[in-house]
Amino acid sequence: MRIRLFASLAVLALMSAPAIAEDLVLLHAAGSLRGALSDVAASFEAATGTKVKAKFGASGLLKDEIAGGAQAEVFASANMEHPRALALAKRSGPAVLFARNKLCALVKPGLAIEPATLLDRMLDAEIKLGTSTPRADPSGDYAWEVFRKADKIKPGAYALLDKKALQLTGGPTSPPAPPDRSIYGNLLAQGAADIFLTYCTGALAAQKENPQQQIVGLPDALAVGADYGLTVINDASAPAYKFALFILSTEGQQLLAKHGFAAPGAAP
Repeated sequence: MRIRLFASLAVLALMSAPAIAEDLVLLHAAGSLRGALSDVAASFEAATGTKVKAKFGASGLLKDEIAGGAQAEVFASANMEHPRALALAKRSGPAVLFARNKLCALVKPGLAIEPATLLDRMLDAEIKLGTSTPRADPSGDYAWEVFRKADKIKPGAYALLDKKALQLTGGPTSPPAPPDRSIYGNLLAQGAADIFLTYCTGALAAQKENPQQQIVGLPDALAVGADYGLTVINDASAPAYKFALFILSTEGQQLLAKHGFAAPGAAP
């Protein structure tokens, strides 16, 4: 229903848009979408001749920038909350679910961990547990959801994990990710963390650069899914609506799937 509403609004915007040549779409997108949406943007440009200028970062920080007046047309977030907040504030159109992800544990080489022992190792005082920054970055919020689930398995686990977790990325003062490299893989390689709770897509990208790093799936009792939301900012250009629809198209979804994202209708 919401996708149909979004498409209808897009058609109305395209019909009412002035006949002015536009050759640039301004995209703000979650850092976890860098590889996938870069590929989607390249395919869109090849098909339409319209370039996409992307800014990638923590979704919460990008949402605040847009709310503060930053120039943006399409916002792709690692959660539904942030695009919905812009829609509720009348800064954008409806928020649409366009992809799904989930959390995994990225583990340094040589550390013996499997799903059944993951929680024990996370609670181990000798293990450095890395996360992103909650509230600024949905990846951090999802990590704390894991902590709340852990508390149901082992009472008191939440307090221990909340205290020991190292918020290494995604915050206002966090160091930027190196160009074209995985921040998570780099942090593990540097010894900043032994285990990093991050998106499974991010863990896959890190492992491609650091083949000895391990990816451990979260057991069902700790599993957390991530819904990714898309919205178009008010007064966006006609090509911005075309790009948003391209992300939702079969071709766009196939490109997202190549990077490990699941389709909106898939189970989280």
